Amino acid sequence: MKKLKAAVIGVGAMGKNHARVYSELDNTDLVAVADVNEETAKNVAEYLRCNSYKDYKKMLKEEDIDIVSIAVPTKYHKEVALNCIELGIPTLVEKPIADNEENAIEIIQRAEEDNTKLMVGHIERFNPAVVELKKRLDKNELGKIFEIKAIRVGPFPNRIRDVGVVIDLAVHDIDIMRYLANSEVKRLYAETERKIHTKHEDLLSGLLKFQNDAIGVLSVNWLTPEKIREISIIGERGMFVVKYLPQELYFYENIEASSEGYSYSDILMGVAEGNITNIRIQKKEPLKAEIESWVDCVKRDKKPLVSGEDGLMALELAQKLIESTVKERVILL
Repeated sequence: MKKLKAAVIGVGAMGKNHARVYSELDNTDLVAVADVNEETAKNVAEYLRCNSYKDYKKMLKEEDIDIVSIAVPTKYHKEVALNCIELGIPTLVEKPIADNEENAIEIIQRAEEDNTKLMVGHIERFNPAVVELKKRLDKNELGKIFEIKAIRVGPFPNRIRDVGVVIDLAVHDIDIMRYLANSEVKRLYAETERKIHTKHEDLLSGLLKFQNDAIGVLSVNWLTPEKIREISIIGERGMFVVKYLPQELYFYENIEASSEGYSYSDILMGVAEGNITNIRIQKKEPLKAEIESWVDCVKRDKKPLVSGEDGLMALELAQKLIESTVKERVILL
């Protein structure tokens, strides 16, 4: 099977890693990169031995491209994505899919009309610890899920920012919560702190109530001195904890739980600490796993793991969290 000719538009903090991965894979050839910062594009291209462009439209016109990643600032996602889709190039858009719902819907609709593959880069789905956790939840190893709690905090980043923590960071955990709970959100509420470092929110405390009655708890900020990336899931039979950065998965057993099932009140009365298991994870770079999955979708004409609709839903919920804090009320969906 022939190699796919890959290109990356926007080779800043994230995009240069997309380019690197494409250059490393056996079934892709990185042919070009584009960035409005001409020096940045040239440096990446020189290091990875491909062509560089300041104008991505010129790159799309002059290069023979089979697959593309878009990692430009969020407000430009729609324009760049539509230009790629119109040429029939399978398009991976970094999260969030767009800066607002209307633009996201237009991207999705255009991809459907042109029958062009579209994937959104929600990278945490490809973290090996999350992959293993999802397998175990699908096997019902935890029983009924009561709560999913996500912590994504750390110091303020130096890179230029066009959105706040809700759109930039919380979309990761919103998507993962939907994915793991296998349920949609029916109501939500949020509080934020704003304008500490930027014109956008720097801190989010949010609550999501899912249709299957699981509760999602979000703690996201750019104000914590230590970088923490964790998610925990409490269920009938205990608790799973994922530590994203070291790719670790732990199971805290509730020895009183029975596979035959208990009522909610029985579980609360019967919780007791059992074994703590450090589940062995075969570590892998999540971005590499994501792009491998994306390339496989294109080569084998498969459905991407993270669809445009998934990206849209994460964005919609993020915007509803912002709406909740502005209006100071619970938002019903």
